[in-house]
Amino acid sequence: MHHLVRCTGLRAAGSLNASRRSAEFSTASIARSQKESILDIEKLLSRPTWSVSSLLPPKDSASDAPEVTSKQLHHLLRLSALPPPKDQQEEAKMLSTLSSQLHFVKEIQKVDTAGIEPLRSLRDETMQGEKEAELGMEAMKDALAQEEVRGKHHKRIRRRRDHTAAKQEEDWDVLGTAQRKVGRYFVVEGGKDK
Repeated sequence: MHHLVRCTGLRAAGSLNASRRSAEFSTASIARSQKESILDIEKLLSRPTWSVSSLLPPKDSASDAPEVTSKQLHHLLRLSALPPPKDQQEEAKMLSTLSSQLHFVKEIQKVDTAGIEPLRSLRDETMQGEKEAELGMEAMKDALAQEEVRGKHHKRIRRRRDHTAAKQEEDWDVLGTAQRKVGRYFVVEGGKDK
């Protein structure tokens, strides 16, 4: 019985050493793969893979964007409350710019976005960024201290008024900086009278 336990103990020690070697090997391989991926990222970021100019139409060839007519341009300008072009040269430049912009949008629309979560806003959307932007009770403590509950049956939360600030608002001379006054009113010059 003693011999059997001893052999089992040796087998357990052997399997323990084997699992240690396996863990050391897997840890080393993970570290190596992480180091390789860092090197790959650095290599990838070392040179640009595309340019904004690749999304614009080539200057020498015709664009595949839909042709915008002069009539459509004038209609868009009127809808946008923008002034019409002064001459044919300015109109041609506007049409060229609009055509480039339409080509740019078409190229952007070709990008495959399957499986990519849409951008909710222009801010840090990582877990850490969201945690920093989150408002907690500590941040709201001062605002909550300014509230009081009124009423027995229908309780309403009301903000306490600062009577010194209200007094300063009442004492403020609204007409003090006005250049022209008529009684209790100040006069604003209109643009059409000039």
